[in-house]
Amino acid sequence: MLYWLMKWVFLGPLMRAAFRPEVRGAENLPRSGGALVASNHLAVLDSFVLPLMVPRRMAFPAKAEYFTTPGLVGTLQRWFFSGMGNVPIERGNGRAARAALDTGIGVLREGRLFGIYPEGTRSPDGRLYKGRTGVARMALEAKVPVVPVAMVGTDRANPVGSRFWRPVKIRIVIGEPLDFSRYFDIADDRQVERAITDEVMYTLMDLGGQEYVDVYASKAKEEAGTSDQAA
Repeated sequence: MLYWLMKWVFLGPLMRAAFRPEVRGAENLPRSGGALVASNHLAVLDSFVLPLMVPRRMAFPAKAEYFTTPGLVGTLQRWFFSGMGNVPIERGNGRAARAALDTGIGVLREGRLFGIYPEGTRSPDGRLYKGRTGVARMALEAKVPVVPVAMVGTDRANPVGSRFWRPVKIRIVIGEPLDFSRYFDIADDRQVERAITDEVMYTLMDLGGQEYVDVYASKAKEEAGTSDQAA
């Protein structure tokens, strides 16, 4: 109930008025069953616009701190992020990363949509960066298709470092599902995971028209001396 109130009563109408979002290819989103929705990541705004504007309810990962903060602020955070369809994810070491994958796989096996940013963090400059292979591992282990989604314009509506969103038109381009079932019987093959991930990223490049950089975004941020805070 809370999600639908956010979508149709509280946040959704405000976003439609401010950003005039245009969704292309909505018919490519499976009407039922699990699917991994892989999107480029230009701004914090992506995590609000995408789940509220697509036809089906979508779960997105969010920092566990948003669900565990005590007091009134914590209660409001839990209410808001639960309403957005977010699921808590621990961040940090390799064990936390594996737990995050397992959480997403569990959502997918329940027949739901799960959103992921293969770049792992926001693009520092509007270009599309090399994808992390977690997107491939989740698709293979959950045995689901990957639906590529390109967000266009969110970086202008919500530039890095901005405190307020700007009324800029946003486009969401949903591509045809990518079927990797030919690889479902191949487990823990790094070459296969890299090939799948690269195919997803090249598809996102075509959908959104971004310049591709064969470097991890986190590495680019590290070299530039900026923060690597994923959102």
